[in-house]
Amino acid sequence: MPEAATTFHVREVSDQTRVIDIKGDITAQSEDVLMDAYGRASGDGVSAIVLNFTGLDYMNSGGIGLLVTLLVRAQRQHQRMLAYGLSDHYRQIFELTRLDDAIGIHHSEDDALAAADRS
Repeated sequence: MPEAATTFHVREVSDQTRVIDIKGDITAQSEDVLMDAYGRASGDGVSAIVLNFTGLDYMNSGGIGLLVTLLVRAQRQHQRMLAYGLSDHYRQIFELTRLDDAIGIHHSEDDALAAADRS
């Protein structure tokens, strides 16, 4: 079965905030491209990383594990992680795994960016 293409596009929305637009699947095979995107998003003065899940097609337990790794890296850099665009299904998974305790979940990009500005 061919592997789905996964892309992580990084947008600079302010000096302190970056958005990572997710398109495709997040699985263990996404590690290199996800960590590369985080490396491009993270930098001097960046205090918030916002994950845009509106283009997410699929995420499995390996993908959840990658998000935990990403969260640990962000916390080491004293960065907040926020997210928006999660489907009801993935929002429930974030609640069950308690990722929603560590990653601020928002309904829209505007809400997530407003929360990032308050950090």
